[in-house]
Amino acid sequence: MAHKWVYLFRDGNGSQKELLGGKGAGLAEMTRAGMPVPPGFTITTESCNSYYDNGKQFPEGLWDQAMEALKDVEKAMDKKFGNAQNPLLVSVRSGAKFSMPGMMDTILNLGLNDTTVQGIINLTKNERFAYDAYRRFIQMYGNVVLNINKDAFEHELEVLKALVGPNAKDTDLSADQLKQLVATYKKIVQDKTGQPFPEEPVDQLKGAVEAVFASWNNDRAIVYRRMNKISDALGTAVNVQSMVFGNMGDDCGTGVAFSRDPSNGENVLYGEYLPNAQGEDVVAGIRTPHPISEMENDPAFPGVYAQFAAIAKQLEQHYQDVQDMEFTIEKGRLFMLQTRNGKRTGPAAVKISVDLVKEGVIDEKTALQRIPADDLNQLLLPRVSANAKKTILATGLAGSPGAAVGQVVFTAEEAEERGNAGDKVILVRKETSPEDLRGMVAAQGILTAFGGKTSHAAVVARGMGKCCIVGAGAIRISKDDSGFTVDGTDIVVKKGDWITLDVDSIEGRVLLGKVDTIDPEMSGDFAQIMEWSDKYRTLGVRTNADTPQDARKAREFGAAGIGLCRTEHMFFEGNRIDVVREMIVADNLDDRKQALAKLLPYQKEDFVGIFQAMDGFPVTIRTLDPPLHEFLPHESAEIHELAEKLGVSFDKLNGRIESLRESNPMLGFRGCRLGIQYPEITEMQARAIFQAAIEVKKAGVHVEPEIMIPLVSDLNEFRLQREIVDRVAKEEGVAEAGVTYLVGTMIELPRAALLADKIAEQAEFFSFGTNDLTQTTFGLSRDDSGKFLPMYVEKKILKDDPFQVLDRDGVGQLVQIGTERGRKTNPNLKVGICGEHGGEPSSVMFCHEVGMNYVSCSPYRVPVARLAAAQAALGDTVRDK
Repeated sequence: MAHKWVYLFRDGNGSQKELLGGKGAGLAEMTRAGMPVPPGFTITTESCNSYYDNGKQFPEGLWDQAMEALKDVEKAMDKKFGNAQNPLLVSVRSGAKFSMPGMMDTILNLGLNDTTVQGIINLTKNERFAYDAYRRFIQMYGNVVLNINKDAFEHELEVLKALVGPNAKDTDLSADQLKQLVATYKKIVQDKTGQPFPEEPVDQLKGAVEAVFASWNNDRAIVYRRMNKISDALGTAVNVQSMVFGNMGDDCGTGVAFSRDPSNGENVLYGEYLPNAQGEDVVAGIRTPHPISEMENDPAFPGVYAQFAAIAKQLEQHYQDVQDMEFTIEKGRLFMLQTRNGKRTGPAAVKISVDLVKEGVIDEKTALQRIPADDLNQLLLPRVSANAKKTILATGLAGSPGAAVGQVVFTAEEAEERGNAGDKVILVRKETSPEDLRGMVAAQGILTAFGGKTSHAAVVARGMGKCCIVGAGAIRISKDDSGFTVDGTDIVVKKGDWITLDVDSIEGRVLLGKVDTIDPEMSGDFAQIMEWSDKYRTLGVRTNADTPQDARKAREFGAAGIGLCRTEHMFFEGNRIDVVREMIVADNLDDRKQALAKLLPYQKEDFVGIFQAMDGFPVTIRTLDPPLHEFLPHESAEIHELAEKLGVSFDKLNGRIESLRESNPMLGFRGCRLGIQYPEITEMQARAIFQAAIEVKKAGVHVEPEIMIPLVSDLNEFRLQREIVDRVAKEEGVAEAGVTYLVGTMIELPRAALLADKIAEQAEFFSFGTNDLTQTTFGLSRDDSGKFLPMYVEKKILKDDPFQVLDRDGVGQLVQIGTERGRKTNPNLKVGICGEHGGEPSSVMFCHEVGMNYVSCSPYRVPVARLAAAQAALGDTVRDK
């Protein structure tokens, strides 16, 4: 039996996303439910993969099956593809398993040529509509299939509209003008390709299917998949569907809507529609559409709103999730073109999940699995301070909530270049297109003059959790992209000027200059999600914090302890650095101890504040780790200044600095090696920790200090450092004070992981420092790897940047070996992670799988880690939410 490459909509179902893509599965499910779906068929994702495997040739049998399916559609529509009297026109759309809005290609009105356009005119008695559809088809086909820049077509359209009037719209063009435009577009095709525009409908269809397959590997689709961790191996399906027309007159229209608001999660229909238009007019942002709520009282569409609202509710109940729907109205008749689980912001995802539990639609576990853990960052995004002075330049539609401050740039290329260089920029465009994706990723926020809440800019920005304002119609961008003006004012904002975007769920405001922002607070639905997360997770969540302020913030976010307190960060505050430098340049032990004695009260003061902030929870404090040269100046003028301050000669100080200089400091004289060479440093730090612990214990604070020795590669290194810590504990009377403590080590070298069974003979806990463990496993520097790691990911040498996502195959294997061998020696060994990976969801899942006790991350990643830990306990998350 021949392999099945093509499915009629009525033959598929909603569970076949992998095979039919999300769009095809949705169309099949709606068809089976008896909803008004124009008939069509889906060419499977397997076909796409086979097409690439076969050297970009259709697999055997595919085209024959497609032609048979087309006959079925012809019968259902009582029309013939390519027929002069009663022509069938179709749309050709992409549709991958996971929604990738705007990343791949679509072609509408396929089947039109100089003959069939006359058939459309005779059938509709509407010459203007027919030529409007024809010019749209040539432009889309020319761009998508023939790779002609769409600007070539847009330019001619703008020239023609200018002849009509200064503010003319597409709908103002007459039938004769559109007919003239068709001829102009065909000439563009001839000039650009050297070939006439294809007239044979079957050839048009074959070219369109191949173009959709090709769009799976276009640049923007690859970038989107990489950003959203979607596999390149999935492929896209192709949906061929009979056309219904929203541009036949005033009783026709098109729209996009969500069953709930994807910006804030409110249970209201959210979306837009455009009368007398086709779908790309809405998503491309060419015209600013009407809110869908206005359709209810629109005399051109009696009863349509109620019908659509009922279908939206039915679909949401069926899929038990928010639906993103596309529809067309032809002569007052509603047709559903798509439904899929709707993309949403982090705040919306939280509210929707909680509301669906309250409504009895889903349970708590499903609610947790519906929210991508990283999306919680959006609830922690800054917002403009209510007390800040604000000058509102313009307002627009709320594309994606939050606040963003940056310098104005007008091209995606400049946004990408400057954003990647560390500059904060706001990308300002008339409207965005998928080609702008890289610049959108790099920008702090996005501002467009045109478009609605379902335009490309809004949809993509919401998916990234990036602040965005669309449809800010009062701004006028100069032709040379040097600045923009604001209607009704004499204000000119030039490239490089600072602006602030302030967006709530309803409106976006463009503010002049830098405006103060403030951090949000957790409450309400967010708190409920956190409560459910803590109910189901088994993995502890701590924070990396070096100050009492950070510790308190982390407690607010639910951290149950500190997994990494870096003592060296405290040395840079105030005049402490001078004392540290005095210790480093000391000639002898007595002078060094004298400097350390000055430093001890500062260290103790910091530890007291941190212990108080973490009352009741453990605090892991790492002893001095970085090489000593990091604390010393390197410029001649700074060395002279320090020499004078310390009362030593320039030559002596400079000689000491040179003696500490290393070729590879990351692998040099640092970590426990410092404490072994200068045991008095470890002694001072241990004494400060224990004195602080005893002091807060007497004040009623429950304190659990954990002292962590860094960069251990051998049990003997650890033993020497532990002996100092235990001796100081006895000298300070720790046991008598009722303070218990642990001594453990940071596993950040491959040798330490391999010898974990030996080290665990004396270590009471391990904390995997995966930043350095990644560096030493890969043999690369995190500071320098940015020059080539993105290229490694792009070329698929590595799936992810290993400093962002834990490398399971290499680094992860060492983590697992270290954990297993350590616990073989010490079954009660406490194991955690304190690298940047501790707040990355897939890395948190790995930590759960290997049986760690906790993860530790930055304060603002704590909620992400709590949810990710719950999802790890419950199983895989639902990606397409």
